Amino acid sequence: MTDLLSPPAAPTGPVPVLPPLRIGRHVIESPVVLAPMAGITNRAFRRLCREYGDEGTALGGASGATSLYVSEMITSRALVERTPETMRLIEHDPEENPRSIQLYSVDPATARAAARILVQEDRADHIDLNFGCPVPKVTRKGGGSALPWKKDLFRRIVGAVVEEGSRRDIPVTVKMRKGIDDDHMTFLDAGLAAEQEGVAAVALHGRTASQAYSGTADWSAIRALKETVRTVPVLGNGDIWSAEDALRMVEETGCDGVVVGRGCLGRPWLFTDLAAAFAGSSVRVTPTLGEVARTLRTHAVYLTDFYGEEDRACRDIRKHIAWYLKGFPAGSTIRNSLALVDSLAALDTLLASLDPDAPWPGDAAEGQRGRAGSPRRVALPDGWLDSRDLSPEHERTIAEAELSVSGG
Repeated sequence: MTDLLSPPAAPTGPVPVLPPLRIGRHVIESPVVLAPMAGITNRAFRRLCREYGDEGTALGGASGATSLYVSEMITSRALVERTPETMRLIEHDPEENPRSIQLYSVDPATARAAARILVQEDRADHIDLNFGCPVPKVTRKGGGSALPWKKDLFRRIVGAVVEEGSRRDIPVTVKMRKGIDDDHMTFLDAGLAAEQEGVAAVALHGRTASQAYSGTADWSAIRALKETVRTVPVLGNGDIWSAEDALRMVEETGCDGVVVGRGCLGRPWLFTDLAAAFAGSSVRVTPTLGEVARTLRTHAVYLTDFYGEEDRACRDIRKHIAWYLKGFPAGSTIRNSLALVDSLAALDTLLASLDPDAPWPGDAAEGQRGRAGSPRRVALPDGWLDSRDLSPEHERTIAEAELSVSGG
């Protein structure tokens, strides 16, 4: 006979760290977003990450959309002009859901026109807006992480895209940095403005434009944004190299989810770890060199499908070699040869020379990936910092910027 006064049995199984992430009408089971990275987060890489993310979510017993995998940055002008490369970059696999595209623009009218194409032609289920790029060719024209300094311009772009997205219930999010430099912070004003304009979430990379990818991400800024923006999710970005980093960021900042960029370079199984960690599981992936080699080879095959050209796919996979092999016992000769690979057959031959039983190297494979660089003075239009209002001269500058920053 059951004692009705006794406490209920404790639930068994892992306990989720965070609830699913809600981006408008989309429910993302694992509160993780793949950060847009130029030349990296194409359809092939997104497919690889998505497959690993599915494995991690299964560990926690969840189903549905695992994480949110965002395209590399798409220039609004190039989309409006329907350049062939851009039209290819916005393609998605049939299994991608939601289909997520990041737009870059410095002009509200062009941003609206680009968003209208995505909405009316049913090419996306989610639009992210780039206000975080620190690259000089972008900030020099007032774009990327330089743009939120001009408060009205920022509002006009965000508002235009949100309005277009609302026509078919397509949520819009923004990704930004803390500001231009330590003396010109913008993230709190921009976060509030984006919230007021109707975005579905705000993501913050805890660095300024002048830091680029150097130094340490300021997670306290993410916490401050979370305390300021109250009605939509706040996502944290910066220095997430492992699932444990992601859990620590959530604990320290209270953010609703994380955005992962360089941490998954040559390590798409990070999405397995992240999904498992947020589902409350301690299971982590520690592949052998043979398993890493098979993943690298699969990546190259997916790139071949993406480009439709084996030689172009092999040229692309070269930049991933050092990331995949980080920490493993592969000599300079094989690494150099892999960095010059020109066919899948050649790739197979070289990978076969690796020791498939070499174990995961632990700390040697952990930590930072990609170039960190060093702090620098941000390239800006002349007089950009003189006022937070947009002058007629700067109106002309940003109009020209839409024409000069082309491609994907």
